[in-house]
Amino acid sequence: MKYIMKVRIPNETRNEKIRDPKFGMKMKDILTEVKVEAVYFTTISGYRGCYAVVNMDDASQIPAIAEPFFIWLYAETEFLPVMTIDDLAKGGPAVQTVNNKWGR
Repeated sequence: MKYIMKVRIPNETRNEKIRDPKFGMKMKDILTEVKVEAVYFTTISGYRGCYAVVNMDDASQIPAIAEPFFIWLYAETEFLPVMTIDDLAKGGPAVQTVNNKWGR
């Protein structure tokens, strides 16, 4: 199942990490290790951060994916389950069944 992993890096405690000339390489290593499918760096509520697409077979994989960000960057992480267009199409019959039962 695909998730969007939201990573928010606190400014106060992580500025020294950003100053490290090897920061980019370390970030690339972590993202490779956790096998992100795509990553987009941005600001999140005024903090540095990123949104990364990760694929997991089981929610038990969340700690191994989040932990490097906790340990290295003291980051906050959040995992949002998402669907592809194919997933949405597969869910259509179930939505129709629920709509038939609970809709007006």
